[in-house]
Order: sequence, then structure tokens, then C-alpha cells
Amino acid sequence: MKDKENLGELALDFLSSVDEATSLLEEKFGSRSILRLWRSGKIKRCGIVKEKITYELHGAGCAVNLPHVLVNFDYGPGGRIDGFDVWRLYLYATELPKKYPRYQSQEVLELDFREYVASGRFEPMPEDRSGLYCLSKNN
Repeated sequence: MKDKENLGELALDFLSSVDEATSLLEEKFGSRSILRLWRSGKIKRCGIVKEKITYELHGAGCAVNLPHVLVNFDYGPGGRIDGFDVWRLYLYATELPKKYPRYQSQEVLELDFREYVASGRFEPMPEDRSGLYCLSKNN
């Protein structure tokens, strides 16, 4: 089970990077959720946040290329940024192969993810229909 504890660390790292990216977007655009700005034509779909940090909006989310990692996330209901799924965690893990060697396999990550959901450590994000999960409040 020790190796599987890494999934919790991976989720926390992912969420920390999402928070960092969102703070930078808010600093640049004056809003944490920039989807409305994009959809209303007030900002471009992709561009530079600052220096070498770039962003690209897509569907319900955003990818931000931070100096240390690329983080791709979706906004949840009400602009929530604490959601994740297997695919987003896998993409994040592949950006950090030395830190998360176990999760260079999407199949392994999927198995561990299902176990985290079954044990109640991850739970479906309330009122979300896109399949996002969040950390359980009981953690």
C-alpha cells in the first residue's frame, strides 16, 4: 500500500499547481475563472501570462505551462478548481516521471484511482457532470 500513498501526493501536487496557475491567471486577468472572459471575447484562447508562462483555454478548462510543470485542469461547478480525473492526473504525472514513476502507466493509475474512490479518499465532485473528483472531506 505504500506505493499507492503516492496517488494522494500526486493529487495534492496537481491541485497545488492548479492553484498556482489560477493565481497567476487572476493576477493577469483579474479573475480566477477566465472561461467567461474567453467566451465573451475579452481575452484570447491562448497567450502569455508572464515571462515564459503560457496558457491555453479549452472546453471547460485551461492548460498552463508553469516553469516547472504543465498543468491541465477543468473548472468545476461554480468555477471550482479542486477537481481532477484519471486523465488529468496521468498527464501531470508524465510531466514529473522521476517523482511519480509508478504513474507513468495510465492503467496503474486507473487501478489506484478506483481504489481511492472505493475507499472514500476521492469522491465525485458535487453537482458536476463531467466526471471530476475531489479529495474527500474526510481526509
